[in-house]
Amino acid sequence: MTSYSIDKERGDAIENLVLQELRKKYPCTTRINGKFKGYDLWIPERGWGIEVKYDKKSNETGNYLIEYEMNGQPSALMTTTAKFWALYDDKYIVYISPQQIIRCIFDNKYTHEVKTGNGDRASKKCFLIIKNDLINYSTKTKEIQR
Repeated sequence: MTSYSIDKERGDAIENLVLQELRKKYPCTTRINGKFKGYDLWIPERGWGIEVKYDKKSNETGNYLIEYEMNGQPSALMTTTAKFWALYDDKYIVYISPQQIIRCIFDNKYTHEVKTGNGDRASKKCFLIIKNDLINYSTKTKEIQR
């Protein structure tokens, strides 16, 4: 199995976990299949898109990695059309709007970093945000065990 296949399988599992959690309150929530950059899940009852991000490494570093540029092009935070992001770290789902992520970055005077992830061919620009800082701006944080 390739690194991409493993990452894809893990990403699908995390999206399904968040999907099942959201369906408890919004039973019509669905996954967006195929290539669509705007968001991963759709809640028709609310008209909301949800972007799902998995950041297991945040448990080691104490920081969420929030990408905003890759290959010199806007990405992730700068291109999302999601109403909320669901950040999952193997224990908690943190629901936060992109606007609140940006507010957290500005309020706390975070500066960007350049990182190249395992398996990435190009570097990305991102913010490493202390988990508790971001949680303080979140709409909801829920403990979830897989």
